[in-house]
Amino acid sequence: MVRGLAERSRVGRRLAGRFVAGTTIEDAVAACERVNAQGIAVSLDSLGESVALEAEARAAAEVYHRLLDAIAARGLNANVSLKLTQMGSTSCGPGRADAHEGKDAEFETVDANEGIALAEEIVGGVVSHAAVLGSFVRIDMEGSAHTEATIAMTERLHAQFPGSVGTVLQAYLYRTEADAERLLGQGIRIRLCKGAYKEPAEVAFPVKRDVDANYVKLMKRMVTSDVFCGIATHDEAIVEELRRFAGEQGIAKSAFEFQMLYGVRRGLQQRLAADGYGVRVYIPFGMAWYPYFMRRLAERPANVVFLARNMFRA
Repeated sequence: MVRGLAERSRVGRRLAGRFVAGTTIEDAVAACERVNAQGIAVSLDSLGESVALEAEARAAAEVYHRLLDAIAARGLNANVSLKLTQMGSTSCGPGRADAHEGKDAEFETVDANEGIALAEEIVGGVVSHAAVLGSFVRIDMEGSAHTEATIAMTERLHAQFPGSVGTVLQAYLYRTEADAERLLGQGIRIRLCKGAYKEPAEVAFPVKRDVDANYVKLMKRMVTSDVFCGIATHDEAIVEELRRFAGEQGIAKSAFEFQMLYGVRRGLQQRLAADGYGVRVYIPFGMAWYPYFMRRLAERPANVVFLARNMFRA
């Protein structure tokens, strides 16, 4: 009921319209064309995660196959981004079609290894398709419980399809410095972000200034490597620090790219692109926009303030 009210309300539609491109592939492609027209690249993200059934995972993957074909057909400057839990890594198996209607459905349960194997088969198909088209798939990072599985799968798929797959590292995790060296050593492209999930102090820096310091250290390591990485931040102080550092070190603007979210700091995105930096905007779309926002807000209360501020700024 609450979800329905939010999706029908003026505020809900405004929120969705600002930060989500729409509900269909056509909506996403249209948004991509508008962003590309500003000289900015795109990564398209079909919203959804933690699917319950194998059939749902395969349906989610089909959206990505259609996206890759649309990107190629229209000559868009874009790639795609997906989540392992969306692709079946936590699936309960085939199940029954009435499982989500509150009926007494029997599930064929699977263990963690079988879920990962299913996801790898499905994601491998998407990455293979991207490789044929000369495109790229980013495997998004989720909570710390999924970190190792995500990195390991990225490594295996990169070995099969070099240059066609990469992943995301989160600067607030203690393990990330070692993970960065591990991936850079294999030539695997990284998207560096601060981290959006609520994590315990045992695995993540609990204080923002420590997260920021680790982010800057990792950022500098990545842009001085031979691997093309995405520096995902809306923090203008960090953006300026990278601009300064790159200038001092003689790092080409083409050696990395800034990455930001659709609808957030649009003026900054445009200024960076005008200055000759690579900029990529993550464009989410799909019917799952409401749970997407609710999870983001629940995971970190600071996200509420972040989204509110960006509702009314360029």
